[in-house]
This record gives sequence, C-alpha cells and structure tokens, in this order.
Amino acid sequence: MYFHREGRKLICGLFAAIMLIFAAMVFFVHQWTVFHGIFIGILFVFWILVSLFFRIPNRVFTHDPNQLIAPADGTIVTIEEMYEKEYIKEDCIQISIFMNGTDVHVNRYPCDGVVEYSKFHRGNYFVASYPKSSDLNERTSVGVRLTSGHKIMIRQVAGTMARRIVCYAHEGDEVKQNQEMGFIKFGSRIDLFIPKSFAINVDLQDVVRNGITPLVRIQ
Repeated sequence: MYFHREGRKLICGLFAAIMLIFAAMVFFVHQWTVFHGIFIGILFVFWILVSLFFRIPNRVFTHDPNQLIAPADGTIVTIEEMYEKEYIKEDCIQISIFMNGTDVHVNRYPCDGVVEYSKFHRGNYFVASYPKSSDLNERTSVGVRLTSGHKIMIRQVAGTMARRIVCYAHEGDEVKQNQEMGFIKFGSRIDLFIPKSFAINVDLQDVVRNGITPLVRIQ
C-alpha cells in the first residue's frame, strides 16, 4: 500500500500541525488531565482516517480487452437506459458507482482507447447518491473511443463532501485499461455510459473494486 500523490501534502501538513499542537501543549500545559490525552488521541485518529482516504492498496489488476473493468471502488446504485447528450449522443446504458468515505477514491480507465472528449462542469454539491447529481453536481466528463470503435463516457461526480475533482485526461491521450484517470477527494460517484449492445455483468447494490471487477462485456 502507498498514499496517492494528491494527498501527500495534506497528510504531511496535517501531521506537522498535530505535532505542533502537541508540542505547544507539552510546553504550556503543566498538569495534564485525561481530557488533554483524549484531545490528542482524537487528533491522531483524525490524521489516520484522512491518510487512509488517500491509500492505494496493492492489487493484481484484471486485464481483458473484451471487458470494461470497474473504474472505481464502491456500490452499484444505478443501471438504467438513458440518452447521453454530451459525447455519445444516443441511447445508452448508465452504470453508476457510489463511493463512500471508506472506499479507495482513485479512478481508472476501464479499457484501452483514445480520449476524444474531456470537459469540466461547475455545479452543485448534492449527495452523490442522489440520481440527479449526475447532471446537477460539479463533474468532469471523459469520452473514450475503444479500439473496437465503440464510444463510452466516464463521468466523475462530486458529492456533498467532495469539493475537488482531479482528472488527468486530455483529448488525444492514448490510454490503457486500469491506468489512472483521476481522483475525487472525500466521497463521490462515477457514472459509466456504455452502448446498449454491451452485456452487463453486475446488478444493483453489487460492491465493485477498481481495476479488478469486470462490469461489462464488450459486444
């Protein structure tokens, strides 16, 4: 396991601040009580929780050119037919993965392909599990043309706590399955838009893991 580069400055800065508070208490507090100990303990527990949010566990990725692999950790909250008007511009299937605060929050490309579209949209910060958050919340949309010629779109959606979406996609990039696409800080959602002809391997409420769980068979 290691910590993602998006969180290293925050982790180090928070640890330094806690140590500064601890040093100040050692210097100024002449008679420690149980409450002082609890306070310091809470600060260190908070630091551990923040650090774990940015963890990247060691994983053996699933590589299969005939499958779309999960782009994020989380729970399947939506599988529905809809019209995607931004990039695919036709009826397709939307699969949404909700990430809670304990999930790994790195996002990965589900397939090999070329990035043909990448756009950031400002928006609100409704709860990411809310169905309309896909259209109303702050989000980044990434359109990828597969080597098969099919088009898919991955959308990073901010949530109530997630106030920063990091996306590494640029139009023209050639990307590989399970390559890092981005990171969403502190809870969010990923929407995957796919052609109707693809065979879906998952059901609602299934728990998936980025880089591991096959979501869809390309056909």
